[in-house]
Amino acid sequence: MAIFTVCNKVFSSFECRCSDSELPRFQNLRHPNVTVPFRYLSRRFPPARHLSVRRRRHNSASAAPPPPPAESQAEANGAVELNGSVDDASSSYSFLQCDGSKAVHAAERLGRGIVTDAITTPVVNTSVYFFKKTADLIDWKEKRQFSFEYGRYGNPTTAVLEEKMSALEGAESTLFLASGMCTATVMMMALIPSGGHLITTTDCYRRTRILIANMLPRMGIRATIIDPADVEALKSALEQNNVSLFFAETPTNPFQRCVDIKLVSELCHKKGALVCIDSTFATPINQKALALGADLVVNSATKYIAGHNDVLAGCISGSEKLISQIRSLHFILGGTLSPSSAYLVLRGMKTLHLRVQQQNSTALRMAEILEAHPKVTRVYYPGVPSHPEHELAKRQMTGFGGVVCFEIEGDIMPAMKFVDSLKIPYIAPSFGGVESVVNQPAIMSYWDLPRSERAKYRIHDNLVRFCFGVEDFEDLRDDILQALEAI
Repeated sequence: MAIFTVCNKVFSSFECRCSDSELPRFQNLRHPNVTVPFRYLSRRFPPARHLSVRRRRHNSASAAPPPPPAESQAEANGAVELNGSVDDASSSYSFLQCDGSKAVHAAERLGRGIVTDAITTPVVNTSVYFFKKTADLIDWKEKRQFSFEYGRYGNPTTAVLEEKMSALEGAESTLFLASGMCTATVMMMALIPSGGHLITTTDCYRRTRILIANMLPRMGIRATIIDPADVEALKSALEQNNVSLFFAETPTNPFQRCVDIKLVSELCHKKGALVCIDSTFATPINQKALALGADLVVNSATKYIAGHNDVLAGCISGSEKLISQIRSLHFILGGTLSPSSAYLVLRGMKTLHLRVQQQNSTALRMAEILEAHPKVTRVYYPGVPSHPEHELAKRQMTGFGGVVCFEIEGDIMPAMKFVDSLKIPYIAPSFGGVESVVNQPAIMSYWDLPRSERAKYRIHDNLVRFCFGVEDFEDLRDDILQALEAI
């Protein structure tokens, strides 16, 4: 018996201009004597772009399969009854309650917008998509049927990735771009008008600071920079300015400061300001920024999300309305994620929860050991009680991430000696991958600035950033301890 899964929920706006007799038919590869009308395939793999995640999930229902086409003469001739309405039942993926299951199965287990029986989502390596006839093109233009058109506007592989990320973040929609910085830049340009005002925090990724301080003013956008924990400064900035957006990392890079997402969202929303949280250091495994009240959440997917140090990507998740606004500017500016990169991120996400759990555990245990070590003068990690936002981190995070920053006793030379004595981690930028990496921010990220300028950002010469991979804790512990002894 040939078995076909047919979705019994379709979009009322999805109409096919051609008759059933005109539909192309596809051979059933498992049963060569049975051909399948195209409509079966289009219903089995619903539209995956320009529609909210909620509507897409409604359209991929887990209903019992209908009789096989060959057993009904009417169906064998292509006469398939269309429901014509959208089922308002709960998400088809409601059986996935935990993040690990969503990371593995969301957007894939019940089908996707790619005709395949493969378990893994294939790479659709194309820059353009064709229409069979002009009538189909007109139907698409007038939104009577779905299609991809041009690679900058969407790709089936990327569409699966975006829906999976939406499931993890609890978002209506997600947009993936070529990098984390590309994502942040397009987001700010799309949401902050000329003459608008932005609030951000003192501690952040250096390239983000350069964007805000040097690039945005050219567009007439001003910024107020506050301490991550200074609520009074936030209130004052909201009162004195017509603020369009509050943007902050939490935890921040490199000192792991934390912003009270719930409180900040409440204060900003009262004044009509949007809240965007960069959750790269946390990931949706450790922190649900949207559930805490943020309007948008950004991730540099290069880091934990992809997790293998082999791809650049960034994403932003939120409401369909806001993501559509950002997507429209993205269509103009570019910065498109390649299908191959989308596949690598999808592959990496399958083990996201396992990797982050290991990195959480190793980082916390090592932070506690480092705090007690006589050659370490200070540790920056939200999981230890000495951190200024430790209690806040416990409230809004379920894990504290895999990055630990600490200061070695002495100046730049002992810190260099420590780093060079390590045997497991690579001396490299970035974090969140399966391999551990280590660097001195004063050298890796701020070496072009004089020491006096670096001091303004508290980037001292003895600061070390250790980004834990998934190696065994015991090996990493022994390596760090022997390197400290070598100083």
